[in-house]
Amino acid sequence: MRRLLAIAGLTWKAAFRFRLFIVVAVLLLAAVVGLPILIKDDGTARGFTQILLTYTLSTITALLGLSTLWLSCGTLARDIEECQMQMVAVKPIARWQIWLGKWLGIMSLNVALLAISGGSVYALLQWRSTKLPAEEQRILHNEIFVARGSAKEPTYEKEMEAEVDRRLKLVLAKNTVTAADAKLLRQQLKEQLRAGAQVVQPRGPRLWQINLGSAKNHLRGQPLFLRVKFNAAEKSPSGTFGALWQVGVPGKTKLWQTREPMSLAPDTFHEFEIPADLFDENGVLTVLFRNPNNTTLLFPLEDSMEVLYREGGFGLNFVRGLGIILCWMALLSALGLAAASFLSFPVAAFASLAVLLMSFSTGTLSSAVEEGTIMGHDSEAGVTGHSPIDIVVIPAFRVALKLINFAKGFSPIDALSTGRSITWGELSAAFAQIVLVLGGIIALFGIVAFHRRELATAQNQS
Repeated sequence: MRRLLAIAGLTWKAAFRFRLFIVVAVLLLAAVVGLPILIKDDGTARGFTQILLTYTLSTITALLGLSTLWLSCGTLARDIEECQMQMVAVKPIARWQIWLGKWLGIMSLNVALLAISGGSVYALLQWRSTKLPAEEQRILHNEIFVARGSAKEPTYEKEMEAEVDRRLKLVLAKNTVTAADAKLLRQQLKEQLRAGAQVVQPRGPRLWQINLGSAKNHLRGQPLFLRVKFNAAEKSPSGTFGALWQVGVPGKTKLWQTREPMSLAPDTFHEFEIPADLFDENGVLTVLFRNPNNTTLLFPLEDSMEVLYREGGFGLNFVRGLGIILCWMALLSALGLAAASFLSFPVAAFASLAVLLMSFSTGTLSSAVEEGTIMGHDSEAGVTGHSPIDIVVIPAFRVALKLINFAKGFSPIDALSTGRSITWGELSAAFAQIVLVLGGIIALFGIVAFHRRELATAQNQS
Protein backbone atom coordinates (compact mmCIF):
# COMPACT_ATOMS: atom_id res chain seq x y z
CA MET A 1 0.00 0.00 0.00
CA ARG A 2 2.93 2.32 0.70
CA ARG A 3 4.13 1.89 -2.88
CA LEU A 4 0.64 2.62 -4.24
CA LEU A 5 0.44 5.78 -2.14
CA ALA A 6 3.88 6.86 -3.34
CA ILE A 7 2.78 6.60 -6.99
CA ALA A 8 -0.47 8.38 -6.10
CA GLY A 9 1.55 11.18 -4.52
CA LEU A 10 3.64 11.53 -7.69
CA THR A 11 0.38 11.80 -9.68
CA TRP A 12 -0.75 14.64 -7.41
CA LYS A 13 2.60 16.41 -7.89
CA ALA A 14 2.30 16.06 -11.66
CA ALA A 15 -1.24 17.49 -11.56
CA PHE A 16 -0.02 20.51 -9.60
CA ARG A 17 3.14 20.86 -11.69
CA PHE A 18 1.05 21.13 -14.85
CA ARG A 19 -1.48 23.30 -12.92
CA LEU A 20 -4.24 20.89 -13.93
CA PHE A 21 -5.78 20.70 -10.46
CA ILE A 22 -5.91 24.48 -10.08
CA VAL A 23 -7.28 25.06 -13.60
CA VAL A 24 -10.00 22.41 -13.26
CA ALA A 25 -10.96 23.65 -9.77
CA VAL A 26 -11.33 27.21 -11.10
CA LEU A 27 -13.39 25.99 -14.07
CA LEU A 28 -15.66 23.97 -11.79
CA LEU A 29 -16.24 26.87 -9.42
CA ALA A 30 -16.85 29.17 -12.41
CA ALA A 31 -19.48 26.74 -13.67
CA VAL A 32 -21.15 26.60 -10.26
CA VAL A 33 -21.21 30.38 -9.82
CA GLY A 34 -21.29 31.53 -13.45
CA LEU A 35 -24.20 29.48 -14.80
CA PRO A 36 -26.75 30.79 -12.27
CA ILE A 37 -25.60 34.35 -13.05
CA LEU A 38 -25.66 33.99 -16.85
CA ILE A 39 -28.89 31.93 -16.99
CA LYS A 40 -31.66 33.38 -14.84
CA ASP A 41 -34.37 31.09 -13.52
CA ASP A 42 -38.06 31.99 -13.85
CA GLY A 43 -38.65 32.27 -10.12
CA THR A 44 -40.35 28.87 -9.83
CA ALA A 45 -39.06 25.84 -7.97
CA ARG A 46 -38.78 23.89 -11.23
CA GLY A 47 -36.87 26.64 -13.02
CA PHE A 48 -34.64 27.11 -9.99
CA THR A 49 -33.82 23.40 -9.95
CA GLN A 50 -33.17 23.26 -13.70
CA ILE A 51 -30.56 26.04 -13.49
CA LEU A 52 -28.93 25.45 -10.13
CA LEU A 53 -28.99 21.67 -9.99
CA THR A 54 -29.37 20.08 -13.42
CA TYR A 55 -27.15 22.44 -15.43
CA THR A 56 -24.44 22.84 -12.80
CA LEU A 57 -24.13 19.12 -12.03
CA SER A 58 -24.16 18.26 -15.74
CA THR A 59 -21.41 20.80 -16.39
CA ILE A 60 -19.38 19.54 -13.42
CA THR A 61 -19.70 15.95 -14.66
CA ALA A 62 -18.61 16.93 -18.18
CA LEU A 63 -15.60 18.95 -16.98
CA LEU A 64 -14.51 16.27 -14.53
CA GLY A 65 -14.93 13.57 -17.18
CA LEU A 66 -12.81 15.38 -19.76
CA SER A 67 -10.09 16.30 -17.24
CA THR A 68 -10.05 12.72 -15.91
CA LEU A 69 -9.54 11.28 -19.38
CA TRP A 70 -6.88 13.88 -20.20
CA LEU A 71 -4.95 13.32 -16.98
CA SER A 72 -5.22 9.53 -17.01
CA CYS A 73 -3.93 9.40 -20.60
CA GLY A 74 -1.23 12.00 -20.01
CA THR A 75 0.12 10.90 -16.66
CA LEU A 76 1.11 7.44 -17.93
CA ALA A 77 1.80 8.07 -21.62
CA ARG A 78 3.91 11.18 -20.95
CA ASP A 79 5.93 9.41 -18.27
CA ILE A 80 6.73 6.65 -20.75
CA GLU A 81 7.50 8.96 -23.69
CA GLU A 82 9.69 11.27 -21.55
CA CYS A 83 11.58 8.27 -20.11
CA GLN A 84 10.50 8.99 -16.53
CA MET A 85 8.68 5.68 -16.25
CA GLN A 86 11.87 3.80 -17.09
CA MET A 87 13.42 5.22 -13.92
CA VAL A 88 10.44 4.17 -11.82
CA ALA A 89 10.12 0.69 -13.35
CA VAL A 90 13.69 -0.32 -12.33
CA LYS A 91 12.86 0.29 -8.67
CA PRO A 92 11.47 -2.54 -6.48
CA ILE A 93 7.85 -1.93 -7.48
CA ALA A 94 5.64 -4.06 -9.71
CA ARG A 95 4.09 -2.57 -12.81
CA TRP A 96 0.59 -3.38 -11.61
CA GLN A 97 1.35 -1.30 -8.51
CA ILE A 98 2.44 1.61 -10.73
CA TRP A 99 -0.79 1.32 -12.74
CA LEU A 100 -3.06 1.10 -9.69
CA GLY A 101 -1.11 3.87 -7.96
CA LYS A 102 -1.77 6.15 -10.93
CA TRP A 103 -5.46 5.24 -10.80
CA LEU A 104 -5.60 5.87 -7.06
CA GLY A 105 -3.94 9.27 -7.48
CA ILE A 106 -6.38 10.32 -10.21
CA MET A 107 -9.35 9.15 -8.15
CA SER A 108 -8.18 11.02 -5.06
CA LEU A 109 -7.91 14.15 -7.23
CA ASN A 110 -11.47 13.55 -8.42
CA VAL A 111 -12.69 13.11 -4.84
CA ALA A 112 -11.18 16.47 -3.89
CA LEU A 113 -12.52 18.29 -6.97
CA LEU A 114 -15.97 16.73 -6.65
CA ALA A 115 -16.11 17.60 -2.96
CA ILE A 116 -15.24 21.25 -3.69
CA SER A 117 -17.69 21.64 -6.58
CA GLY A 118 -20.45 19.52 -5.03
CA GLY A 119 -20.20 21.36 -1.72
CA SER A 120 -20.40 24.67 -3.56
CA VAL A 121 -23.53 23.55 -5.44
CA TYR A 122 -25.19 22.40 -2.21
CA ALA A 123 -24.37 25.66 -0.39
CA LEU A 124 -25.57 27.73 -3.34
CA LEU A 125 -28.81 25.74 -3.52
CA GLN A 126 -29.56 26.33 0.14
CA TRP A 127 -28.74 30.04 -0.06
CA ARG A 128 -30.58 30.80 -3.29
CA SER A 129 -33.67 28.83 -2.22
CA THR A 130 -34.32 31.44 0.48
CA LYS A 131 -34.83 34.04 -2.28
CA LEU A 132 -37.85 32.21 -3.76
CA PRO A 133 -41.45 33.13 -2.84
CA ALA A 134 -42.91 31.26 0.12
CA GLU A 135 -45.15 29.01 -1.99
CA GLU A 136 -42.27 28.06 -4.30
CA GLN A 137 -40.09 27.33 -1.25
CA ARG A 138 -42.79 24.95 -0.02
CA ILE A 139 -42.84 23.17 -3.41
CA LEU A 140 -39.05 23.04 -3.42
CA HIS A 141 -38.81 21.39 0.00
CA ASN A 142 -41.70 18.98 -0.63
CA GLU A 143 -40.84 17.88 -4.17
CA ILE A 144 -37.12 18.52 -4.79
CA PHE A 145 -35.16 19.02 -1.56
CA VAL A 146 -36.19 15.55 -0.48
CA ALA A 147 -35.45 11.89 -1.19
CA ARG A 148 -38.66 10.32 -2.48
CA GLY A 149 -39.42 6.70 -3.12
CA SER A 150 -41.95 5.60 -5.72
CA ALA A 151 -44.50 2.88 -6.36
CA LYS A 152 -46.21 1.86 -9.60
CA GLU A 153 -48.90 -0.54 -10.63
CA PRO A 154 -47.48 -3.79 -12.09
CA THR A 155 -47.42 -3.94 -15.89
CA TYR A 156 -48.78 -7.51 -15.85
CA GLU A 157 -46.53 -8.32 -18.80
CA LYS A 158 -46.51 -12.08 -18.17
CA GLU A 159 -50.28 -12.22 -17.85
CA MET A 160 -50.62 -10.18 -21.03
CA GLU A 161 -48.29 -12.49 -22.94
CA ALA A 162 -50.28 -15.51 -21.75
CA GLU A 163 -53.55 -13.91 -22.89
CA VAL A 164 -52.03 -13.07 -26.29
CA ASP A 165 -50.91 -16.70 -26.68
CA ARG A 166 -54.40 -17.92 -25.76
CA ARG A 167 -56.07 -15.65 -28.31
CA LEU A 168 -53.54 -16.59 -30.98
CA LYS A 169 -54.23 -20.30 -30.47
CA LEU A 170 -57.94 -19.70 -30.94
CA VAL A 171 -57.31 -17.88 -34.24
CA LEU A 172 -54.83 -20.50 -35.49
CA ALA A 173 -57.27 -23.28 -34.65
CA LYS A 174 -59.76 -21.81 -37.13
CA ASN A 175 -57.37 -20.49 -39.79
CA THR A 176 -54.19 -21.66 -41.51
CA VAL A 177 -51.51 -18.96 -41.71
CA THR A 178 -47.79 -18.86 -42.48
CA ALA A 179 -45.16 -18.39 -39.77
CA ALA A 180 -44.58 -14.78 -40.85
CA ASP A 181 -48.30 -14.02 -40.74
CA ALA A 182 -48.59 -15.70 -37.34
CA LYS A 183 -45.84 -13.44 -35.99
CA LEU A 184 -47.59 -10.35 -37.37
CA LEU A 185 -50.93 -11.54 -36.00
CA ARG A 186 -49.44 -12.03 -32.55
CA GLN A 187 -48.08 -8.49 -32.59
CA GLN A 188 -51.50 -7.14 -33.59
CA LEU A 189 -53.23 -9.07 -30.81
CA LYS A 190 -50.74 -7.73 -28.30
CA GLU A 191 -51.27 -4.15 -29.46
CA GLN A 192 -55.05 -4.60 -29.20
CA LEU A 193 -54.72 -5.93 -25.66
CA ARG A 194 -52.41 -3.09 -24.64
CA ALA A 195 -54.75 -0.54 -26.19
CA GLY A 196 -57.65 -1.91 -24.19
CA ALA A 197 -55.67 -1.42 -20.98
CA GLN A 198 -54.35 2.03 -21.88
CA VAL A 199 -57.16 3.83 -23.73
CA VAL A 200 -59.80 5.79 -21.80
CA GLN A 201 -62.85 6.62 -23.88
CA PRO A 202 -64.80 9.89 -23.41
CA ARG A 203 -66.75 9.73 -20.10
CA GLY A 204 -64.94 6.49 -19.36
CA PRO A 205 -62.94 5.48 -16.23
CA ARG A 206 -59.40 4.19 -15.63
CA LEU A 207 -58.47 2.46 -12.35
CA TRP A 208 -55.06 1.94 -10.76
CA GLN A 209 -54.39 -0.13 -7.65
CA ILE A 210 -50.87 0.60 -6.43
CA ASN A 211 -49.30 -1.40 -3.62
CA LEU A 212 -47.01 0.76 -1.48
CA GLY A 213 -45.35 -2.33 0.02
CA SER A 214 -43.43 -1.99 3.26
CA ALA A 215 -43.38 1.81 2.85
CA LYS A 216 -46.96 1.89 4.19
CA ASN A 217 -45.58 1.38 7.70
CA HIS A 218 -44.03 4.86 7.84
CA LEU A 219 -46.40 6.77 5.55
CA ARG A 220 -49.29 7.21 7.97
CA GLY A 221 -50.01 10.90 8.40
CA GLN A 222 -47.83 11.90 5.44
CA PRO A 223 -49.18 13.40 2.19
CA LEU A 224 -48.39 11.60 -1.05
CA PHE A 225 -47.82 12.83 -4.60
CA LEU A 226 -49.24 11.47 -7.83
CA ARG A 227 -47.10 11.76 -10.97
CA VAL A 228 -49.28 11.44 -14.07
CA LYS A 229 -48.74 11.42 -17.82
CA PHE A 230 -51.16 10.82 -20.69
CA ASN A 231 -51.45 11.24 -24.45
CA ALA A 232 -54.42 12.58 -26.41
CA ALA A 233 -55.89 11.32 -29.67
CA GLU A 234 -56.69 14.88 -30.79
CA LYS A 235 -55.45 18.37 -30.05
CA SER A 236 -57.36 20.63 -27.72
CA PRO A 237 -58.01 24.33 -28.60
CA SER A 238 -56.72 25.30 -25.16
CA GLY A 239 -53.86 22.81 -25.25
CA THR A 240 -55.12 21.08 -22.09
CA PHE A 241 -57.69 18.45 -21.10
CA GLY A 242 -59.88 18.05 -18.06
CA ALA A 243 -59.15 15.30 -15.51
CA LEU A 244 -61.40 14.12 -12.67
CA TRP A 245 -59.71 12.16 -9.87
CA GLN A 246 -60.84 10.05 -6.96
CA VAL A 247 -58.36 8.47 -4.54
CA GLY A 248 -59.43 5.92 -1.96
CA VAL A 249 -62.28 3.43 -1.70
CA PRO A 250 -65.66 4.68 -0.42
CA GLY A 251 -66.60 3.03 2.88
CA LYS A 252 -63.18 1.39 3.19
CA THR A 253 -60.67 4.23 3.37
CA LYS A 254 -60.61 7.99 3.53
CA LEU A 255 -61.73 9.53 0.25
CA TRP A 256 -60.35 12.44 -1.78
CA GLN A 257 -61.71 13.65 -5.09
CA THR A 258 -61.60 16.71 -7.31
CA ARG A 259 -64.77 18.77 -7.44
CA GLU A 260 -63.81 20.45 -10.72
CA PRO A 261 -61.74 18.90 -13.55
CA MET A 262 -58.01 19.55 -13.38
CA SER A 263 -56.61 21.22 -16.49
CA LEU A 264 -53.64 19.10 -17.61
CA ALA A 265 -51.52 19.19 -20.75
CA PRO A 266 -50.83 15.93 -22.63
CA ASP A 267 -47.40 14.42 -23.31
CA THR A 268 -45.89 15.83 -20.13
CA PHE A 269 -45.58 14.77 -16.50
CA HIS A 270 -47.76 16.40 -13.84
CA GLU A 271 -47.36 16.13 -10.08
CA PHE A 272 -49.99 16.99 -7.51
CA GLU A 273 -50.34 16.38 -3.80
CA ILE A 274 -53.02 14.18 -2.25
CA PRO A 275 -53.96 13.97 1.46
CA ALA A 276 -52.51 11.40 3.85
CA ASP A 277 -53.94 7.99 4.78
CA LEU A 278 -55.92 7.24 1.61
CA PHE A 279 -54.54 3.69 1.27
CA ASP A 280 -56.08 0.62 2.90
CA GLU A 281 -54.67 -1.60 5.67
CA ASN A 282 -52.73 -3.64 3.09
CA GLY A 283 -51.00 -0.53 1.72
CA VAL A 284 -52.96 -0.49 -1.56
CA LEU A 285 -53.77 2.96 -2.93
CA THR A 286 -56.74 3.02 -5.31
CA VAL A 287 -56.76 5.82 -7.90
CA LEU A 288 -59.72 6.37 -10.22
CA PHE A 289 -59.61 8.67 -13.24
CA ARG A 290 -62.67 9.79 -15.23
CA ASN A 291 -62.35 11.33 -18.67
CA PRO A 292 -64.74 14.32 -18.92
CA ASN A 293 -63.50 15.23 -22.41
CA ASN A 294 -64.90 14.41 -25.82
CA THR A 295 -61.48 13.07 -26.81
CA THR A 296 -59.99 9.65 -26.15
CA LEU A 297 -56.99 9.73 -23.79
CA LEU A 298 -54.22 7.16 -23.53
CA PHE A 299 -52.36 6.35 -20.30
CA PRO A 300 -49.19 4.32 -21.12
CA LEU A 301 -48.78 1.19 -19.02
CA GLU A 302 -45.14 1.95 -18.19
CA ASP A 303 -45.21 5.50 -16.84
CA SER A 304 -48.76 6.87 -16.75
CA MET A 305 -49.20 6.75 -12.96
CA GLU A 306 -46.67 6.81 -10.13
CA VAL A 307 -47.00 7.43 -6.40
CA LEU A 308 -44.17 9.39 -4.77
CA TYR A 309 -43.52 9.48 -1.02
CA ARG A 310 -40.85 10.82 1.30
CA GLU A 311 -38.03 8.43 2.23
CA GLY A 312 -35.31 10.75 3.54
CA GLY A 313 -33.58 14.11 3.40
CA PHE A 314 -31.89 15.87 0.51
CA GLY A 315 -28.37 16.18 1.96
CA LEU A 316 -27.56 12.47 2.17
CA ASN A 317 -29.33 11.87 -1.13
CA PHE A 318 -27.10 14.53 -2.73
CA VAL A 319 -23.99 12.81 -1.36
CA ARG A 320 -25.09 9.45 -2.78
CA GLY A 321 -25.67 11.15 -6.15
CA LEU A 322 -22.11 12.50 -6.10
CA GLY A 323 -20.98 8.97 -5.25
CA ILE A 324 -22.47 7.65 -8.49
CA ILE A 325 -20.78 10.45 -10.45
CA LEU A 326 -17.52 9.40 -8.78
CA CYS A 327 -18.11 5.84 -10.02
CA TRP A 328 -18.31 7.22 -13.56
CA MET A 329 -14.99 9.02 -13.01
CA ALA A 330 -13.43 5.76 -11.81
CA LEU A 331 -14.45 4.09 -15.07
CA LEU A 332 -13.10 6.97 -17.18
CA SER A 333 -9.77 7.00 -15.34
CA ALA A 334 -9.41 3.25 -15.91
CA LEU A 335 -10.25 3.76 -19.60
CA GLY A 336 -7.66 6.51 -20.02
CA LEU A 337 -4.92 4.58 -18.23
CA ALA A 338 -5.69 1.44 -20.23
CA ALA A 339 -5.38 3.37 -23.51
CA ALA A 340 -2.12 4.98 -22.36
CA SER A 341 -0.73 1.56 -21.40
CA PHE A 342 -0.03 0.69 -25.05
CA LEU A 343 -0.61 3.90 -27.03
CA SER A 344 1.12 7.27 -27.27
CA PHE A 345 -0.53 10.23 -25.54
CA PRO A 346 -2.28 11.78 -28.60
CA VAL A 347 -3.61 8.41 -29.81
CA ALA A 348 -4.68 7.35 -26.30
CA ALA A 349 -6.54 10.63 -25.78
CA PHE A 350 -8.22 10.35 -29.17
CA ALA A 351 -9.27 6.71 -28.57
CA SER A 352 -10.62 7.48 -25.09
CA LEU A 353 -12.62 10.46 -26.31
CA ALA A 354 -13.99 8.33 -29.18
CA VAL A 355 -15.26 5.77 -26.66
CA LEU A 356 -16.77 8.57 -24.57
CA LEU A 357 -18.55 10.03 -27.60
CA MET A 358 -19.84 6.58 -28.49
CA SER A 359 -21.50 6.38 -25.07
CA PHE A 360 -23.53 9.49 -25.99
CA SER A 361 -24.59 7.97 -29.31
CA THR A 362 -26.71 5.10 -28.03
CA GLY A 363 -29.65 6.30 -30.13
CA THR A 364 -27.69 5.88 -33.36
CA LEU A 365 -26.28 2.54 -32.23
CA SER A 366 -29.75 1.28 -31.27
CA SER A 367 -31.17 2.29 -34.66
CA ALA A 368 -28.38 0.47 -36.48
CA VAL A 369 -28.88 -2.67 -34.38
CA GLU A 370 -32.66 -2.63 -34.88
CA GLU A 371 -32.32 -2.18 -38.66
CA GLY A 372 -29.44 -4.68 -38.84
CA THR A 373 -27.29 -2.34 -40.92
CA ILE A 374 -25.29 0.88 -40.81
CA MET A 375 -26.49 1.85 -44.30
CA GLY A 376 -29.74 3.31 -43.01
CA HIS A 377 -33.35 3.08 -44.16
CA ASP A 378 -34.75 4.88 -47.21
CA SER A 379 -38.22 5.93 -46.03
CA GLU A 380 -39.35 7.01 -49.53
CA ALA A 381 -38.37 3.75 -51.21
CA GLY A 382 -39.18 1.68 -48.15
CA VAL A 383 -35.86 -0.17 -48.49
CA THR A 384 -33.15 -0.86 -45.93
CA GLY A 385 -29.61 -0.97 -47.31
CA HIS A 386 -27.06 -3.59 -46.33
CA SER A 387 -23.30 -3.86 -46.50
CA PRO A 388 -20.82 -6.74 -45.98
CA ILE A 389 -19.31 -4.74 -43.13
CA ASP A 390 -22.58 -5.17 -41.21
CA ILE A 391 -21.51 -8.73 -40.38
CA VAL A 392 -18.77 -7.33 -38.14
CA VAL A 393 -20.11 -3.91 -37.15
CA ILE A 394 -23.64 -4.83 -36.00
CA PRO A 395 -22.51 -7.49 -33.47
CA ALA A 396 -19.89 -5.02 -32.22
CA PHE A 397 -22.56 -2.33 -31.85
CA ARG A 398 -24.77 -4.82 -29.98
CA VAL A 399 -21.99 -5.59 -27.48
CA ALA A 400 -21.13 -1.87 -27.13
CA LEU A 401 -24.77 -1.05 -26.38
CA LYS A 402 -24.93 -3.66 -23.64
CA LEU A 403 -21.74 -2.36 -22.04
CA ILE A 404 -22.81 1.29 -22.28
CA ASN A 405 -26.29 0.59 -20.87
CA PHE A 406 -24.64 -1.42 -18.10
CA ALA A 407 -22.99 1.80 -16.90
CA LYS A 408 -25.62 4.36 -17.97
CA GLY A 409 -28.46 2.73 -16.07
CA PHE A 410 -27.83 5.11 -13.19
CA SER A 411 -28.93 8.74 -13.50
CA PRO A 412 -28.17 10.69 -10.30
CA ILE A 413 -28.72 14.12 -11.87
CA ASP A 414 -32.23 13.27 -13.05
CA ALA A 415 -33.02 11.70 -9.69
CA LEU A 416 -31.79 14.71 -7.71
CA SER A 417 -33.58 17.24 -9.91
CA THR A 418 -36.90 15.43 -9.43
CA GLY A 419 -36.46 14.68 -5.73
CA ARG A 420 -36.08 10.93 -6.30
CA SER A 421 -34.39 8.78 -3.70
CA ILE A 422 -30.96 7.38 -4.52
CA THR A 423 -30.71 4.43 -2.17
CA TRP A 424 -27.61 2.85 -0.73
CA GLY A 425 -28.56 -0.21 -2.77
CA GLU A 426 -28.43 1.80 -6.00
CA LEU A 427 -25.07 3.29 -5.02
CA SER A 428 -23.74 -0.20 -4.22
CA ALA A 429 -25.07 -1.51 -7.55
CA ALA A 430 -23.42 1.40 -9.38
CA PHE A 431 -20.11 0.68 -7.64
CA ALA A 432 -20.35 -3.04 -8.46
CA GLN A 433 -21.38 -2.62 -12.11
CA ILE A 434 -19.39 0.47 -13.10
CA VAL A 435 -16.24 0.23 -10.96
CA LEU A 436 -15.78 -3.45 -10.15
CA VAL A 437 -17.11 -5.12 -13.32
CA LEU A 438 -16.55 -2.67 -16.21
CA GLY A 439 -13.69 -0.80 -14.56
CA GLY A 440 -12.12 -4.07 -13.43
CA ILE A 441 -12.19 -5.55 -16.94
CA ILE A 442 -10.64 -2.40 -18.42
CA ALA A 443 -8.07 -2.20 -15.62
CA LEU A 444 -7.07 -5.85 -16.12
CA PHE A 445 -6.56 -5.21 -19.84
CA GLY A 446 -4.55 -2.05 -19.10
CA ILE A 447 -2.33 -3.73 -16.51
CA VAL A 448 -1.56 -6.66 -18.83
CA ALA A 449 -0.79 -4.26 -21.72
CA PHE A 450 1.44 -2.12 -19.49
CA HIS A 451 3.21 -5.20 -18.12
CA ARG A 452 4.01 -6.45 -21.63
CA ARG A 453 5.10 -3.08 -23.03
CA GLU A 454 8.76 -2.57 -23.85
CA LEU A 455 9.53 0.68 -22.08
CA ALA A 456 13.09 0.94 -23.41
CA THR A 457 11.84 1.32 -26.99
CA ALA A 458 9.06 3.81 -26.21
CA GLN A 459 11.18 6.90 -26.94
CA ASN A 460 12.33 5.62 -30.34
CA GLN A 461 8.77 4.60 -31.27
CA SER A 462 7.41 8.05 -30.48
